[in-house]
Amino acid sequence: MVEPTYKPGWEIPGGMVEPGESPLGGCRRELVEELGLAPPDVLALLLVEWISPGPKGPGGMRWVFDGGVLSRGRIDAIRLPPDELRSFRFVAAAEIQDYMPPIRARRVEHALVARKAGFAVYLEDGELPSATSP
Repeated sequence: MVEPTYKPGWEIPGGMVEPGESPLGGCRRELVEELGLAPPDVLALLLVEWISPGPKGPGGMRWVFDGGVLSRGRIDAIRLPPDELRSFRFVAAAEIQDYMPPIRARRVEHALVARKAGFAVYLEDGELPSATSP
């Protein structure tokens, strides 16, 4: 997890896609910009989430990709942009909700389940849609 300088709390590395950029391309770019790491050759999709519009923003799509397991050498190579990120840390799955708001914590928890299951999941506002959802 990374700790932004521009707001309280913690996030997973990532950001907005640039105009004309694919979600995967944005993920690759953000790994370089935020962590100073060249992305692995394969970044498997773990999760796609639709966020409904509301008072805090226009909503949109969130994409979470699996960056793999980092070796000690890759961890030591992490370089954060000091104007954007204060620090990083590895957090146990059981502690995620202590670091982020509930909707973001659920996103990360679902992504971890998807990684273990071996297939991507689709969420709407932090939840798996039910079979009766419109």
